[in-house]
Amino acid sequence: QVRLVESGGGSVQAGGSLTLSCTASGFTFSSRCLAWFRQAPGKEREGVAAIKIGRGNRYYADSVKGRFTISQDSAKNTVYLQLNSLKPEDTAMWYCAATSAVVGYYATCGLEPVMNDYGYWGQGTQVTVSS
Repeated sequence: QVRLVESGGGSVQAGGSLTLSCTASGFTFSSRCLAWFRQAPGKEREGVAAIKIGRGNRYYADSVKGRFTISQDSAKNTVYLQLNSLKPEDTAMWYCAATSAVVGYYATCGLEPVMNDYGYWGQGTQVTVSS
């Protein structure tokens, strides 16, 4: 059974930091793209960061470059997202997702949930940033 379990969300003040974790089980972890998405109330789900498991290539939305860092621990089947300099507009439910299939060695990881075939999703963790 495929499972993605997020943790690490919480409530912080603007300028604060959080580290989100996503632990995967039930499928081949390596050679997939794992990404973090967020969805604020009334808004569409937005891709924030992705990482190519194994090679470690990282991809970020322009809105978070320089503030967030995605990383992996393949031995633990876990991907992390370090959130720094948080802003109230970062308030959202945060989800991790994995591609439905392994991707090629030279493939890049996108941030579109459907187009980039993110077929496995976690239940989400809430991040709330107060001003």
